[in-house]
Amino acid sequence: MALHSDSALACLLAIGQIKTWNQALEALVCDEYDVPFLGDYPIAAIAVAADGLEVSEAYWLRADPVHLRLQRDCFSLDETVPLPLEPNIAEEMLASLNQHFQQEVPPGSEPEVTFLIGTSGAWYLRCLRNPSITTTLPSIVAGKNIHQFLPQGEGKSKWVGVLNEVQMICHEHPANLAREATGLEAVNSVWLSGGGCFPEFIGTPKEECLMANSAFYQGLALWSGTFYESLPAHLGVILNKPNVRMQLASNEALDLLWFKPILAALKAKKITQLTINLGCYDQSLSINIKPIDCYKFWRKTKPLQYYFA
Repeated sequence: MALHSDSALACLLAIGQIKTWNQALEALVCDEYDVPFLGDYPIAAIAVAADGLEVSEAYWLRADPVHLRLQRDCFSLDETVPLPLEPNIAEEMLASLNQHFQQEVPPGSEPEVTFLIGTSGAWYLRCLRNPSITTTLPSIVAGKNIHQFLPQGEGKSKWVGVLNEVQMICHEHPANLAREATGLEAVNSVWLSGGGCFPEFIGTPKEECLMANSAFYQGLALWSGTFYESLPAHLGVILNKPNVRMQLASNEALDLLWFKPILAALKAKKITQLTINLGCYDQSLSINIKPIDCYKFWRKTKPLQYYFA
């Protein structure tokens, strides 16, 4: 998302009280909702609960389709995670992966691992047993050498081997060859993250409405007993609600569609308290703003990268 110094978001950043967190945005959100951390936040299982799949008692991982780019002496994770795929292409690739990993399963037995696609199109890996690994969120790894961010823990060797097998299957998959023929990046691996079983909620439901178009946020609301609605088309639908939390997708129209109306509503005192959480790789910002802050005319706007330096 591009942020110019004259953007509405830049103005909001300039007048707000900013706190910096050394964690990815997803991790910050998990902490704010008291999601338990047991080596990983169980983001996959929480998302599965709202993504058309049966959670059961399995251990779940996100298995995002990704492109690993060959550098001079390493592989780096491309920033588009997950890669967008046509549904039929995704089904073909996951069918091949499941066929490979289930070929030695005895008749009548469940496979140790199964790749599944949610209603949202997200890829998941269901494990019958805890894989004894910890993983790293892709937002932390994007653009970096993947070596130190591969699965860690007691099961490390086995799961690095699993990823190697995935990469071999993807290498000459017909769906990938078709993608490359049209100039698209190949899905040459999956990125595992957000592992865990569906946790028990022991906190207090938040008195707010969570608005998003995301299986994870919908699952988070379902898990925590928070009211959930799909994200509306514009801010006007929201202003009459007492306490709202929104997840906004990062795109070029974000400032025009959301931050300009938010800034105008704040100046008009239609918003009494605003908190913005922004994530950039392994850092996050929390910006708290009240209408009175709009009078801080001496605050100079700065580019977004200034705040994440």
